[in-house]
Amino acid sequence: MRDTVYMLVFDGFADWQAALALCEIRRPGDWRVCTVGLTLAPVMSMGGLAVQPALALAGLDVDRAAMLIVPGGHLWQRGEGEPVVAVLRRLHAAGAVVAGIDSGVLALARASLLDHCRHTGNWPGHIAGRAPSYAGADQYDADVLAVSDGGTITASHLGSVEFAREVIRTLDLYSPAEREDWYRLFKHAQPPWMAGAAAAA
Repeated sequence: MRDTVYMLVFDGFADWQAALALCEIRRPGDWRVCTVGLTLAPVMSMGGLAVQPALALAGLDVDRAAMLIVPGGHLWQRGEGEPVVAVLRRLHAAGAVVAGIDSGVLALARASLLDHCRHTGNWPGHIAGRAPSYAGADQYDADVLAVSDGGTITASHLGSVEFAREVIRTLDLYSPAEREDWYRLFKHAQPPWMAGAAAAA
């Protein structure tokens, strides 16, 4: 039963990038959110939050995994995190969605999960410059801040709202109309009643 969304945490992870997505995942109460670390050792986020992982990467339950969220952080810029790359391949092969934002996209590229699907990132050339095995440059879409395709979600460091929207859509949270209302509210500070008023005018 795929009922768990795993959130990767590590020293220096960008804590704000998945915050909106995580809040919406937990809101309906149908999904379990679980933090996973490289080990069980406490970590410190980029924003200074001390986080105790609920489990270590080795204990991640592939059968329960609906999604693994990989936030950005200097770990990926340094070329580290190889154990995560191996788990991403295993999860994706098992049918779970893997979602990377900012430099977390590099982990998906190193797992060769972006070679044959539409994806995005921080800027053209960013992935190829830091993931030597990456062969998906022709699939890169520079015109979007986030995109879902082929069991992956990728997003720019500027696209945390768009990233959340893709996560919400992928997990089928809310109706399509409610998802659009949510996006207008958080992206454009436009409450649903304002959208209705504007359409009426």
